Amino acid sequence: MLFPIFPSGHALRLALLAFGLATGLHVSAATPPAPGATAAVSPTASAACPALLQRSFARLQDNQPQTLCQYSGKVLLVVNTASYCGFTSQFEGLEALNAKYAARGLVVLGFPSSDFKQEDADARKTAEVCFNTYGVKFPMFTDTRVRGSQAHPLFADLARATGSQPSWNFNKYLIGRDGRPLAHFGSMTAPDNRKFVAAVEAALAGR
Repeated sequence: MLFPIFPSGHALRLALLAFGLATGLHVSAATPPAPGATAAVSPTASAACPALLQRSFARLQDNQPQTLCQYSGKVLLVVNTASYCGFTSQFEGLEALNAKYAARGLVVLGFPSSDFKQEDADARKTAEVCFNTYGVKFPMFTDTRVRGSQAHPLFADLARATGSQPSWNFNKYLIGRDGRPLAHFGSMTAPDNRKFVAAVEAALAGR
């Protein structure tokens, strides 16, 4: 049996273009990306994602990079967390808040930080505290600097916008659906605090 010989590389693209011209089918002449190449973000996609969210962080459970742009259009609650802090039990309240309002568009984002010397250097132990001890289901990321000159740009921007950088663990930054920081709440503000919950509900309502 005779097998047809197919052209490859540049010859293949020329053949496809010729076929398209003959049949009226649109065939792109663009060169396909090399294996392992990272696709560029289109200007449209970038424009749809607020500048504040155009950052990536490694996911706590598997260290895989995650872009915050996937949360565009959501109301976000950014929290710097720690595993061995007097406020660590707030994980329960934050998870309850996330579960209650997820359907309306709230996403809590947890950023463990050793800035206050109350986070484990072993990410597996941090994950154990978050996911197994406190049943956290909202997104958690790896150890992040949150204050001072070494703060990650996300937290530096949040501090500039609100006038408050984290003074301790479990500071909370509320971000509107448009990616604009709305408010900062300190460690002493519990996730079930009435004024805090009212601010979250107002953000979800678009007010």
